[in-house]
Amino acid sequence: MWRVSVDPFRVLFLLAMALLISSCAGGPSYVAQKAPWRDTSERACLASGNVQQTAFLTPVARLGGPGVCGALKPFEMSAAEYGRVRLRPAAILRCPMVTSVDDWVRNSITPESVHYLGSPVVELKVIASYSCRTRNSIRGAKLSEHGMANALDVSAFLLADGRKITVKRGWRGNSSEQAFLRAVRAGACKRFATVLSPDADRFHHDHFHVDLARHNSKGTYRVCR
Repeated sequence: MWRVSVDPFRVLFLLAMALLISSCAGGPSYVAQKAPWRDTSERACLASGNVQQTAFLTPVARLGGPGVCGALKPFEMSAAEYGRVRLRPAAILRCPMVTSVDDWVRNSITPESVHYLGSPVVELKVIASYSCRTRNSIRGAKLSEHGMANALDVSAFLLADGRKITVKRGWRGNSSEQAFLRAVRAGACKRFATVLSPDADRFHHDHFHVDLARHNSKGTYRVCR
């Protein structure tokens, strides 16, 4: 009969290495459950007919995983306001976000840029839309709304006259830039459940974050910073 000797220290070492490799293998770094309201609100938006495929809004394959990330029928949005204001790069968003972003651009960003800067916005610089990750990319944190295609991050606004207003510089820039960016934030706060600006924290020092999260059971509570 063969006898196999087992080194307990070697066994512990191998187990530790296996756990380390597993943690770095790209699996979900969060624990989350998909709230029922997400699919309900998305289906209601799709059924309303308010979002239709155009040259600037095209459906993409269903987003899935890992975990609960994704959306039922997301869209690639390359422009808002009937194609007049570009989103670069194009954003991947769920249906309710598409309507809110378009409303924000058409009824807040465009008129405020003309009022305060004398020129309309023709492009938004998008730095994040769909991304299956935690909030602020902190491992173990709650799942970000970006993971549900339910959020958009904008860092700059390009004007028709060629000027570029960045959130990072303009937030404390000249008076017209400051007024424009604060008016844009105020407009976002009327349309989104969460709005985070450079006043919020260090993670948002250079962009606006907007999303349609639900912060209470009725979805009536808003975060505007």
